Amino acid sequence: MTEREMFYRYLGLPSFNPLALEIVNAEGVYLFDRHGNNYIDLVSGITVSNIGHRHPKVIEAIIRQVNTHLHVNVYGEFIQSSQVRLAKRLTEVLPPTLNSVYFVNSGSEAVEGALKLSKRFTGRTEIISFNNAYHGSTQGALSVAGNETLKRAYRPLLPDVLNIDFNNFNQLERITERTACVIAETIQAEAGIILPAEGYLFQLQKRCRETGTLLVIDDVQMGMGRTGKFSSFEYYQIIPDILVLAKALGAGMPLGAFISDKKIMNTLAFEPELGHITTFGGHPVSCAAAMAGLNVIFSENILSSVENKGRYLQNFIIKNPVIAQIRRAGLALGIDLVNPKKRKNLSEEALLNGIIIDWYLFKPATFRIAPPLTITESEIEEACDRLSKALRAVL
Repeated sequence: MTEREMFYRYLGLPSFNPLALEIVNAEGVYLFDRHGNNYIDLVSGITVSNIGHRHPKVIEAIIRQVNTHLHVNVYGEFIQSSQVRLAKRLTEVLPPTLNSVYFVNSGSEAVEGALKLSKRFTGRTEIISFNNAYHGSTQGALSVAGNETLKRAYRPLLPDVLNIDFNNFNQLERITERTACVIAETIQAEAGIILPAEGYLFQLQKRCRETGTLLVIDDVQMGMGRTGKFSSFEYYQIIPDILVLAKALGAGMPLGAFISDKKIMNTLAFEPELGHITTFGGHPVSCAAAMAGLNVIFSENILSSVENKGRYLQNFIIKNPVIAQIRRAGLALGIDLVNPKKRKNLSEEALLNGIIIDWYLFKPATFRIAPPLTITESEIEEACDRLSKALRAVL
């Protein structure tokens, strides 16, 4: 039995139409299959590999940690060097009120922790989220998703959840003294890179402050330098009460975190004790990889080139007649086709020309480009050449 046959027979799959590429190696921006073909990863494993695949400094850190210890006890019981050093480093690059880090395994788990923390600290039950928002697929995270198609089959979900429209200033009045938290992306990713209207996030934070509501920013996709700032909220004159990170945080290893002020975070430690627990959260190998990844972002000055790289890609792609519109934040592009029916054709042509693109969950006629932030000028030119051939074939 081939591995392809085993893939379809033994793995639980999220859809009946996977790409099913047989990847045997990855390096930088490239993926290699068992037939010797290479593909330029223009989605970074869905914004995970922000510093590229298998960055040598990350591999070194993983090996060092593996040679020391793996899992030793449930999270929060033992003092583990890679955890505490990473927590300290994260707080150094975040605003002073984001000074306490709770590590988990994924973005969905980080959202779950943030929702629980909000309800525990405020003593309130209502949660407000946004239409077309995506925060994960566990039941709590799914409850605050802004798309009924994903949720319908799994109801009942969490009660007391209200969805409002992103960028609708009038609906901010729905945030009241009974709202525990508002959970928001600064830039709606799975909606196709929807940017906030001028002043919107500032007014959102203002309303939260007026009502004693916690503001939770989900920076799982748009954080870790994707926009050209370490945290996407830095552009918008806001500071969240709770920040959610994952995906690129682990530099290729599974890791998530929710981050808040210590006075807020401490409420998970009593009444009841162990108010939030995880066995593998903050796994020492993942934390070691994350620390190396953070150091790469800042020591190699990666953030300074993100905007120029994103603009170069945008200016190239928009010239093609099959493209209707591009929305962009740093190196995250949402690209609308003139003819949405060409989506399948473009997917096929992209693979044939050795590039990996993807489609946004809530806007399937919009394709995603979000390459590693480390992509070089020559690699961008090569990617543009391959993408041009795919777009011409579609035309």
